[in-house]
Amino acid sequence: MAQRKGCLIGCGVALVLGIGLAVLAVFGVGKVLDVADKSLIGPEAYAAVEAGDAESEVRAKLPSGDSFLKSALKEGGPAEPDGSTCAWYMSGADPVNGKETVFRFCFKDGKLAEKAEYPMR
Repeated sequence: MAQRKGCLIGCGVALVLGIGLAVLAVFGVGKVLDVADKSLIGPEAYAAVEAGDAESEVRAKLPSGDSFLKSALKEGGPAEPDGSTCAWYMSGADPVNGKETVFRFCFKDGKLAEKAEYPMR
């Protein structure tokens, strides 16, 4: 009887741990998809805008860019233009030479002041 009870407890613990891991996996996938929605754009979206375009029109074509990746995307890029506000995005295209591409858009006085493309470090 004691052996049977120990087996049932062990199976119950394994079941609870399995369910917990499944919930964590679903949560993790949700977070990855959320980051992708907020910080990935295709090369065609980058090419579709030019310096001098209205900031509101450019931002309307881009996702929010608010993600925990922002600080990592800033590294290794060119200096930001003085007095500008910038937004960083990862390219949705395949990596080039094993490195992801970062797209940066900098706005000043209501216009796109500069856009830059560089490999992520």
